[in-house]
Amino acid sequence: MPPLSPSAQKIQNLLKELGYEYTVIEHAESTRTAQEAAERAGCELAQIVKSLIFRGKNSGKPILVLTSGANRVDEKQISQYAGEAISRADPNFVRTVTGFAIGGIPPIGHMQPMETYLDEDFLPLKTIWAAAGTPNAIFELKTEDLQKMTNGKVAQVKSC
Repeated sequence: MPPLSPSAQKIQNLLKELGYEYTVIEHAESTRTAQEAAERAGCELAQIVKSLIFRGKNSGKPILVLTSGANRVDEKQISQYAGEAISRADPNFVRTVTGFAIGGIPPIGHMQPMETYLDEDFLPLKTIWAAAGTPNAIFELKTEDLQKMTNGKVAQVKSC
């Protein structure tokens, strides 16, 4: 197996430091979109963790929403949870707060801590797949561990 790129290796090291035995897999093909990630992982679209970064319009704080690849986030709902209006973060803000580029944002290992919301639709699933620092790297994990490693608040995040 070829060595991981530096960003993917950072996530592999962090997983090990946190006590998880998960393996980061770096593909030759893209895993940038939820559909591409599902195809590479050989799983359902609903099992893909999309890591979306929003920004509080008043506070400027970063807000991480971990949602199912099958869902679209209800920004009004997230605004209610956050206590202020939010907007999608631009690529520069995303890289500054996470240390990663859009398309490869993992659920852990960010440059700064952030308020995190976890899609309740993950709860019935046994395993899920998340990005691992690059647009080609993913790792499989137990659903229950996502909440443990992110300290995310389980919430309804999708548009109905």
